[in-house]
Amino acid sequence: MPRLELADGLALFYHDEGAGEPLVLIHGFPLSSEMYQPQRAALSSNFRVITPDLRGMGRSDTSGGALSMATYADDIIALLDQLGIGQAVVGGMSMGGYVVFELLRRHPERVKGVILIDTRAEADSEEARANRFRMIEQARSEGAAAIAQAMLPRLLSERTRQEQPALARFVYEIMAATPVEGIIAALQAMAARRDATDLLPRITVPTLIIVGSEDQVTPPSVAQAMQQAIPDAELVIVEGAAHAANLERPDEVNQVLRRWLQRFG
Repeated sequence: MPRLELADGLALFYHDEGAGEPLVLIHGFPLSSEMYQPQRAALSSNFRVITPDLRGMGRSDTSGGALSMATYADDIIALLDQLGIGQAVVGGMSMGGYVVFELLRRHPERVKGVILIDTRAEADSEEARANRFRMIEQARSEGAAAIAQAMLPRLLSERTRQEQPALARFVYEIMAATPVEGIIAALQAMAARRDATDLLPRITVPTLIIVGSEDQVTPPSVAQAMQQAIPDAELVIVEGAAHAANLERPDEVNQVLRRWLQRFG
């Protein structure tokens, strides 16, 4: 797995598969690039699929201090620079979507298209922020496994967990392997992130929004509101999926992505 040496001496690991139009997919919390295994397998025959581990998650180093969405976004730009990529289609699931919004705010000239998967543009409410700080305390006292156990029912529907135990175990193990420092830094960054709703009407590149019909974290109503605010955005609701639609219904999501991405060559 290749790595990028960041300016502060940390290593960022990533997958880089296929050739053609570059597609960067940014994972959610507290996951890693492994959540995009189905997309790498299905799309790398036609596109260059790049899936990084955000710092503090997956194989990437932890910084040991506070992070922000700007830090994660700037890391993606550093990766594109290393790979010699000027512009890319950029997608993100949940927290990965927050990073995409920060890329649009800080580096809009590098974004050729946008894919938003099970995410939202709004900043945290006071209740959501309080929940993140409670989760920080849980991570400190009980470790990553407790966070993984709490997050699994939010990511995968009950039916998926019952009918696809291997998938549920796969997702659990990714989360349980996440360093506690990375979990805490990500929770702090999400709690402090800026509201991105002001960006939505100013997105001028092609935009695809994907949401699971059973997503309770960022429900279809949230996705519909984003579609209405973003000029010419396309919305696809994936039946039977919860917050990790690309993992629960990979064939349907890959078919949508392949069709939508054809506009980029």
